[in-house]
Amino acid sequence: MEPLGISLATVVFGSAVSCVLVAAAAVSARENERRAAGILLITGTVILVCYLTVGLVAFPAKNIVALVLVAVPPVAALGVLLPVGKRSIREDDTPRRRIDERDIMFARRRLEPGTDRYEAYYRENPEQRAADEKFRSKPGLMAEQSAYYDPCHFAAAEASFAAVQAFHTVLDREPAARQVQTDPARITAFVRQWARKLGAVSLGITELKDYHLYSHRGRNEPYGEPVVLDHPYAIALTVEMDKTMLDHAPFGPTVMESAQQYLNAGAIAVQITEFIRNLGYEARAHIDGNYRVVCPLVARDAGLGEIGRMGLLMTPELGPRVRIAVVTTDLPLLVDSRKRDDSVIDFCTKCKKCATTCPGRAIPFDDQKEIDGVKRWQISQEACYTYWCAAGTDCGRCISVCPYSHPNNPIHNIIRFGVRRSPLFRNIAVKMDDLLYGRNPPSTPVSGWLDAHRR
Repeated sequence: MEPLGISLATVVFGSAVSCVLVAAAAVSARENERRAAGILLITGTVILVCYLTVGLVAFPAKNIVALVLVAVPPVAALGVLLPVGKRSIREDDTPRRRIDERDIMFARRRLEPGTDRYEAYYRENPEQRAADEKFRSKPGLMAEQSAYYDPCHFAAAEASFAAVQAFHTVLDREPAARQVQTDPARITAFVRQWARKLGAVSLGITELKDYHLYSHRGRNEPYGEPVVLDHPYAIALTVEMDKTMLDHAPFGPTVMESAQQYLNAGAIAVQITEFIRNLGYEARAHIDGNYRVVCPLVARDAGLGEIGRMGLLMTPELGPRVRIAVVTTDLPLLVDSRKRDDSVIDFCTKCKKCATTCPGRAIPFDDQKEIDGVKRWQISQEACYTYWCAAGTDCGRCISVCPYSHPNNPIHNIIRFGVRRSPLFRNIAVKMDDLLYGRNPPSTPVSGWLDAHRR
């Protein structure tokens, strides 16, 4: 007679595993990930049938099969999660020089052909002229002739960008004459919690480093002026970009969401800045279109994430699916220590999904290379921006398909835990993400309330 305990354990274990997979399928269905939901549901059903069959049907060697079915999965899971295997090398990733804002695409696109500034820039940077003429030959960002032109989507995005622009007039105001004495610990806790109440997903504080600053102005007047900012502290904050909107990438809803979250991040940064000035301390918000600092570097050093293959900040909660704003100040604050997360660099080295799906072929497939004395990835900003000018949107495909961009919920957080902990798990996670969501998943068609314009 076979032991009842083995049969019962097989049934219970199979039912538990099946329930977890069915729950994951339900989560995927709510996320409108039909492929993942289908695969998880079928897998859960097959596992349940197999375990019930072994637990309830008598056959030769049943006890051995039952023991294997019960014991092997948890042992394998434990083995996968053990922090063993090759780890990323902890090399110094401190930039050796400042970035000149005049060289970034958002500054180069503002150069007007025929002007003295245009001619002077290309005399000093003749290697940029051919690439820039290519993007100038395209319709342009949010242009009517662009591939994904939609008057409603683009009008909504322009409205958000206009609201951000309105904040630019208050970025450089003076503080109140009377300075309120504050306790660094208490005021830091206040700013941190208030920012979350205002809608920030995360907030970190770092000492402002020289390499955080642009070397020269490129997007604002006076053009070409050296950037000087002697604030000792920088507050970096992130806001979430909605996953369902980004799933439409590279269509119009992407630029709508991008603009909206630039506005939300900017609004929080401006409020924190005004609060600090009201206490009598200097402060400046660095928001879309008007920066003195390189926000991803500030956010990285403030402990909010790492810089991934696509050149964006990869946060623990949402991956690159965030927008960043920064406040620099002389208000005494407690600084967060940066804890380097080598798992992000290792995962990006293995994954390459953003490079595979990039329509502009702007993201490298290679491993990190030494650039200006620092080992890192470097996207082709020219190729990226040229695609934007053809599509009419700021694309967002790399963000939408990134495995780190999945919603912040218990199912995906279990995967994030494994990715942080185990190099072996990272290898499996890359394959599983491709299986469940596709190596090059299709963009979600625009429908419902977003489909407001009928051609």
